[in-house]
Amino acid sequence: QVQLVESGGGLVQPGGSLRLSCASSGFAFSSYTLRWYRQGPGKERELVATISPGGGVTNYGDSVKGRFTISRDNAKKTVYLQMNSLKPEDTGPYYCNAVRNLNAFWGQGTQVTVSS
Repeated sequence: QVQLVESGGGLVQPGGSLRLSCASSGFAFSSYTLRWYRQGPGKERELVATISPGGGVTNYGDSVKGRFTISRDNAKKTVYLQMNSLKPEDTGPYYCNAVRNLNAFWGQGTQVTVSS
């Protein structure tokens, strides 16, 4: 059974930091590209960050470049998103996604709220 379980969300003040985790099971994690998405209130789902199967290539959305860092630990089958200098517009549920060829799996999401 494939599972992606996000954790680490919460309420944080502007300028603060959070580290999201997404633990996986049930598929060949190290062969999959991993992504983090988010969906702000009233907005479409937005691609935040991508990491290649080996971890050597990363890409970020323009709105988070220089503030967020994606990483992965293939031995632990976990992908992370370190979020610094958080802004209110970073608020929303964050989802991890695993993709390889035509296979794609999603987690249930973890809520991030940036507010004073």
